[in-house]
Amino acid sequence: MIDVTLENFEPEVIAASLVTPVLVDFWADWCGPCKSLGPVLEKLETAYAGRFKLVKVNADDQQQLTQAFGIKSLPTCILMAGGKPVDGFMGAQPEGQIKQFLDKHLPSEEFLQAQAAAEEAQQHLQAGDHGGARAALENALANDPGNDDARFDLIKLLLNAGELNEAAALLAPAMSRIPVPLRFEALQQMLNALEFVTTDPRGQWPLEKFDELIGQNKRDFETRFAKSRLLMAAGDWTAAMEELLEIIMRDKKWDEEAPRKTFVAILELLTPPAPKAAPDAGKSAGGIELTGKAALQEDPQAALVASYRRKLSMALN
Repeated sequence: MIDVTLENFEPEVIAASLVTPVLVDFWADWCGPCKSLGPVLEKLETAYAGRFKLVKVNADDQQQLTQAFGIKSLPTCILMAGGKPVDGFMGAQPEGQIKQFLDKHLPSEEFLQAQAAAEEAQQHLQAGDHGGARAALENALANDPGNDDARFDLIKLLLNAGELNEAAALLAPAMSRIPVPLRFEALQQMLNALEFVTTDPRGQWPLEKFDELIGQNKRDFETRFAKSRLLMAAGDWTAAMEELLEIIMRDKKWDEEAPRKTFVAILELLTPPAPKAAPDAGKSAGGIELTGKAALQEDPQAALVASYRRKLSMALN
């Protein structure tokens, strides 16, 4: 538990809540219920072992914060997550009710263990230790089978390693959902391409053979689609999308829109992860001015994806 003022509110609450939920306790010296609630909150912070961070704001001394959050009575607790207030309660609630409140919003211990394992996996990947990354991701899924991030990363790792049967088995639960999450649909399309090059004789053709057949018949969509899969498996994404566009422009509905679905899958696989929100991105939901907005810098990968999204849109219209 730490005391927060206007001067340290941004790093200790706004920025901190981007990583771990922060419970802000507004209190005052003259407030009797505040004195009974405080020890309960401190006890729970210890018991929850890092699942949330507790900070205290003296409502009398920090009136700008009190007004910004519209505090009308004391004690009032506001839970911050992702840089914004997400919920709160007023009054000295019993410990059991506060636990219910926290459990409704805080990540479970299993999720945190899985998250730590996934972060460990990324460190292994950056070091080129694919075996260590695989073990960490498998551990993450064992701790939290619903962790889609770990499942996604593990399937990608298996696909890159050519372990297609294992990847397919991990992908199956996600593909059984309705609707199927787009990123898992993208992995399924990648799996289809890799299976094509390992099981279909055309997977061993040189590109020149595809081009020869296409040159004889521009509407040979089977050959164009097979070529796009070969290019996908080789990681030549832009060439694969160009070939798919050739089909889409000529017949949008061919093979139940398989070219369009594959094109969208490639875009999903190429889309860079969204950057975490910075604590200086405007105002908090409580109306506290933070700083000016940071200048946006366009990622070349994001620019490529945007360019091909426009090409797809033009081909479909």
